[in-house]
Amino acid sequence: MASSCSQALRHHVCKSSRILRIHLQKSYRSFALNSAADQQPAVSSPEEIVIPKKKTWSKEAVLQALASAVKRDPTASDSRFQDDPYLTPKTSSEFKLFSLSQESGRNAAKYFINTYPKYFQKDYAQPHIPCLMPETLEAQIEEASEAALIERIRMRKVKAAVDLYDQLLQAGTSVSLDVTNQLLDLICFCGDHDPAQENVPEQRNEETEDVQDEPQAKKGRAPKASGLLKATWKENNNAERIFALLSEPNTHSYSALIRGMVKYGAYSKAFSTYTDLLNNRLKADVQTFNALIIAAPEVKEKYNEKWELIVDLLKQMAEQKVKPNLLTLNAVLKALRRCGTLGKSQAFPVISEMKALSIDPSLASYNHLLTIFYKTGATIQGQTDILQEVMNEVSGKSFTCLDTKDMEQAYRVHELLGVGENWRLLGNDFQQNIYYARFFSLLCMMENIDVMLKWYRDLVPSVYYPSSNIMRDLLQALDTDNRLDLIPQIWKDIKQLGHANRQNLVEELLILMAREKHNQEVQESFAECALDIKKIYDTGDRGKVLLSWTAGSLSDLISVLLAAHRRQDAWEMLKLFKTHNRVPSEELLNRFLTCVKEAGEVNQAVELVQISAGFCLPETPKLIQRVQQEFELTEQQRNMLSDLEIQTFNSD
Repeated sequence: MASSCSQALRHHVCKSSRILRIHLQKSYRSFALNSAADQQPAVSSPEEIVIPKKKTWSKEAVLQALASAVKRDPTASDSRFQDDPYLTPKTSSEFKLFSLSQESGRNAAKYFINTYPKYFQKDYAQPHIPCLMPETLEAQIEEASEAALIERIRMRKVKAAVDLYDQLLQAGTSVSLDVTNQLLDLICFCGDHDPAQENVPEQRNEETEDVQDEPQAKKGRAPKASGLLKATWKENNNAERIFALLSEPNTHSYSALIRGMVKYGAYSKAFSTYTDLLNNRLKADVQTFNALIIAAPEVKEKYNEKWELIVDLLKQMAEQKVKPNLLTLNAVLKALRRCGTLGKSQAFPVISEMKALSIDPSLASYNHLLTIFYKTGATIQGQTDILQEVMNEVSGKSFTCLDTKDMEQAYRVHELLGVGENWRLLGNDFQQNIYYARFFSLLCMMENIDVMLKWYRDLVPSVYYPSSNIMRDLLQALDTDNRLDLIPQIWKDIKQLGHANRQNLVEELLILMAREKHNQEVQESFAECALDIKKIYDTGDRGKVLLSWTAGSLSDLISVLLAAHRRQDAWEMLKLFKTHNRVPSEELLNRFLTCVKEAGEVNQAVELVQISAGFCLPETPKLIQRVQQEFELTEQQRNMLSDLEIQTFNSD
């Protein structure tokens, strides 16, 4: 009965689904025919819409999908070091050495590939990776023609392109204005000389000898940007010569020349060329105006004169009906950085005006804005509302942290780095180290120790190698939250990070362990840590002494051992006072005598008094009196103490 009912129900369901499917197909066909009839134009369209049968994915789509599904593994080393796990760096110095060595090897490989390309023609990579194959460094078109000139321009061979251009003119071959403008772009961008080829050893020539032979004024400091830009705009260079040969230069021609002059410091000449452009009844393009705005602060001295020139250029853009773009906004903000307090009053009105023109600020715009209000590296006092406004604008966008005490803003900045490929904004290793140093310092100062340790385990050492100062901040954070029991674990990290030779850091750690008494388990871990520190003091790397004993470090280490009832180890440490010409304190000797009394070691108590007398300490008589009262002495020991008491009295 049940089976027959189920079969009937199944048959009814299948029949109903077939009827429904037939009705849907009929409805869809009639709807498609009616829609085609209603939408059929009076005149047939020449373009035919072709619906692809399948979607074509890029060759990297699968890799990109897999990469987006995987998060960073905090227990793994940086991806740059996974090819050779044996050489994975464990300290900041090893990290720097490994990075430089790896980059040096990569550059050497590129040099040999590009120098001898015929030996590296087989392409093993699937899909093709252009950067792994030899670059085309030799021109393929040998005859003198406009096509050969275009080839040399695309290969950025300035000298060869200029020589070929002169050959064409001497042969009576005309060169189109478009190609000539491309040549002007190349010359003005590269500064009238071939760009330095990457990964090729530098060769001395007459132009570089003068620069290389100049003595460095301040050794040990990073060169300034003005010192790195050695090339300058020379009078009557190839760009000016070729420009003068043009019978009717157009806006592009003037634009290339003006931008080159601004890039290489000929600011006044750039404005003079712009005047010539206007005299020839031409209109400048947006790129020309952007370059002139950047040059405006360089041709005026007073802040108000600089701003007036910028405003005049913006008015001329409006008069010539040239629409500004994002680079215009960034150029104005960059110029306002050179306008002092005037820049602060004009920055936000400029951004508002640009937003009215549908120009949204970029990350570079916000960087200029923050630089206008905050000096790089300076401590922020007040005015953090501007930083909050900027973060409200950029949060969640696929686009570093200022020295502020606002932990919420710091988290928002760090969260912003996780959007898209914003991690690239951290810059090079040096800038990345600065960012994480400030982030960790702020965590140590503002967060509780559990949150701090969560970040610490997540980022160290997979992406960041903290400095000794950051480790001191971490120790202070442990002290503030009363979690000194974690010191032995932090000491292991200190050794692994290569900071065990930092005298101030090690002494800070000893002070924290010796300051208070904890339960026996913690004291035992402190004692093991103290003995491990003693090995660092005795002999360092390759037998070199890294640290020097001080009276404070010896006293703290002995106090830690005494608190863990390691009296014999502490006794051996006490002898180091004489070895290293250090003087123990009265407090340490009294504490040591108390431990000796608990153990009932009379002979050690007498030796302790002898050690005190050997240093001629003024507290020796009190120690003698205490030993005489608290210990059962033999007659010989009493006579010895009496003699020491007389000697101490005579010395006084």
